[in-house]
Amino acid sequence: MSTKHPVIAITGSSGAGTTTIMSSFINIFRRENLNAFLVEGDAFHRFDRMEMRQKMEEAEAAGNRHFSHFGPEANLFRELEELFRSYSETGTGRSRKYLHDTAEAAPYKQKAGTFTPWEDVPQGSDLLFYEGLHGCAADGDVDISRHVDLRVGVVPIINLEWIQKLHRDQKLRGYSQEAVTDTILRRMPDYVNHICPQFARTHVNFQRVPTVDTSNPFISRDIPTADESFIVIRFANPKGIDFPYLLSMLHDSFMSRSNTIVAPGGKMGVAMELIFTPLILQLMDRKRRAG
Repeated sequence: MSTKHPVIAITGSSGAGTTTIMSSFINIFRRENLNAFLVEGDAFHRFDRMEMRQKMEEAEAAGNRHFSHFGPEANLFRELEELFRSYSETGTGRSRKYLHDTAEAAPYKQKAGTFTPWEDVPQGSDLLFYEGLHGCAADGDVDISRHVDLRVGVVPIINLEWIQKLHRDQKLRGYSQEAVTDTILRRMPDYVNHICPQFARTHVNFQRVPTVDTSNPFISRDIPTADESFIVIRFANPKGIDFPYLLSMLHDSFMSRSNTIVAPGGKMGVAMELIFTPLILQLMDRKRRAG
């Protein structure tokens, strides 16, 4: 953890609401005139798209049906920890980009599904902002979370996560339901062992809970909307959190426990901005005081 060079990590599984998360934090950075260096978790996968397919086939041929992007074997945990450590100490480090599609790849004259070369983080940024699967991961002697100043978990309940994956992969990527189901089953051990434990290391968790029937996600015809959901917001340490103010600003919200707010799903973006703006400003104040 750092005073001069803060690191913020958003850990969220697939379908957690990346667009809302990113737009909320970018709004804060723009409004407070902060220069944030952005890191996507996909940049620290170990294999590019074609290599990953080959590794999965090799793993399955060897009897391992649980090789997945969720686990340490398919990711560069040590390199991600080194980036966080280096940035927290010096304000720099090494990172790269993963090029998801043709539009992203075109400026680099590369194929979609590949990585850009490793580059040094430019000097002069105010903070590092990570969003991905493993911002609070730990495995063996690697502990990524220990270098993070503000750790946030964002996750839908498991059936909702499956519904979102089923709809996305079938409609946008053309996969069959059987193929998507196979992916869910393959990832399950890594989900239990390497994704879920991260949410016990966070400072704040956002969990989306639908208010419609999701008991069988494999027959769901549509994805529950934000207005058909609640957001459960849990604070690991509620000391200093102005709950009356948050409740007054998040209409129709209530407290279910002494450290937990339940808010309408459509309020997720505004809740993030209300909660994290003062926390980020505290980090910036510490940074300025440290000189």
